[in-house]
Amino acid sequence: MAGFIRRTILSASKPLTNGCRSRLATASSLLQYEPYATSTVHKSPFKANILRILSNEIEYQHDYAPPHQPATSFNSFTFQDRPGEKWVTMRGKHGDNEEIKIEVTMFDGCVFVPKPGEDSSGEDVLLHISLLVDISKGQGCPELEFLCSAWPGRLEIQRVYLLNRNRIMTNPYMGPDFRGWLNYRGCIFAGIAFI
Repeated sequence: MAGFIRRTILSASKPLTNGCRSRLATASSLLQYEPYATSTVHKSPFKANILRILSNEIEYQHDYAPPHQPATSFNSFTFQDRPGEKWVTMRGKHGDNEEIKIEVTMFDGCVFVPKPGEDSSGEDVLLHISLLVDISKGQGCPELEFLCSAWPGRLEIQRVYLLNRNRIMTNPYMGPDFRGWLNYRGCIFAGIAFI
């Protein structure tokens, strides 16, 4: 076998009449194989014992230990988790007839901000969560709906809607025209953001 490989390599290194090297791919592919293809790799007894113990422990936990059940209530709210979906619903009551429903998404956005301090380098990630808060006072009363954005350390109310009982928007309250008022007085600053 060694003679065959030597002859193949020698013949591959000699140029042919058309300028190509003969059987170069065959010789290089033959040299890539391990010299002892029948040899087995032995695991150390220590590693084999650790793997066996871990495998048995995982199997035991899977078969006999009950899975951790998430909490279904917090203070006056109850949670409704929807496995496989990216949001949860929290329901609660305040007083006799006020019902609160909060629908919360998983993290649905992020912003990169520089790390605080003079000598720090890199960026921190601020994660964003969207919330939809519905508040109803019972039969005959319209519902309030708040569309909110939650960031670490603050909660921003983006929109407020007044809905009648069949979830149709009544005349929306647009609020005072702050932009016109500030423009009229020359008070528009670059740092004020109107949404």
